[in-house]
Amino acid sequence: MNAQEIIRSIEAEQKKSNLPDIYVGDTVRVGVIIQEGEKGKERTRTQPYEGVVIAMRNGGINETITVRRIFQGVGVERVFLVHSPRIESIKVLRRGKVRRAKLYYLRDRVGKATRIKQRFDRSL
Repeated sequence: MNAQEIIRSIEAEQKKSNLPDIYVGDTVRVGVIIQEGEKGKERTRTQPYEGVVIAMRNGGINETITVRRIFQGVGVERVFLVHSPRIESIKVLRRGKVRRAKLYYLRDRVGKATRIKQRFDRSL
């Protein structure tokens, strides 16, 4: 076995298989595992992060999604490594109808101008 085959086999073990089809423009809820407490007594909980997928990068084990939401009037973007062990779940809430691969133009828009039409031809 050469080095690339070894790397592929390790990546295959780490990859998640229970992920839904995610597209740019979708509204998703990402369950992020948060560790609380001090060193001795660590507790974990799942914190949901809900927003619109404005970008997707790479593929395979390095796949990331950028999720944007408005929190207290301020736009907050977070990049999630899809196959990370810190991501418990990703649920698609609604499909968005967009014509671009990256929705960075939403950063300049405010209020109702940030709405994306819903798409009904793909299942949730």
